[in-house]
Amino acid sequence: MKKYRFLRHTADAKFQAFGETLEEAFQQAALALVSLMWNWETIGNKLEVPVQVEGHDMKQLLLNYLEEILYLFDTRRFLLSQVDDISIERKEDRYVLRALFKGDEYSSKTEIFGDVKAITYNEMEITRTMPFRIQVVADV
Repeated sequence: MKKYRFLRHTADAKFQAFGETLEEAFQQAALALVSLMWNWETIGNKLEVPVQVEGHDMKQLLLNYLEEILYLFDTRRFLLSQVDDISIERKEDRYVLRALFKGDEYSSKTEIFGDVKAITYNEMEITRTMPFRIQVVADV
């Protein structure tokens, strides 16, 4: 199964991520997002950052999750290369996602070839049946 693909969009970057589970689709969405900025396959796994994000619905959860990647890059210069131990659960009136981000700190040897300013709700879709599919438009 293809893990993610980019779609045509007039001004921003649009992608779909796929998985056999919702968690796998979220993992692939993270990798699709960072592939707009750096080649995640060339980044080491020296650093581990545990993350927890919440959302009142699944779309807000997805937005907060992807925005956490941008926040970590902007504030800690953290380059994501892998997402492990991801879990999504419903707790009363909200969804909670926990994951372990692996990656490395930015260095002058790292090629940054793009910039994502924000994640948008525009055209955001989450298909929660097999195969799980996530669609995201990122403001670049």
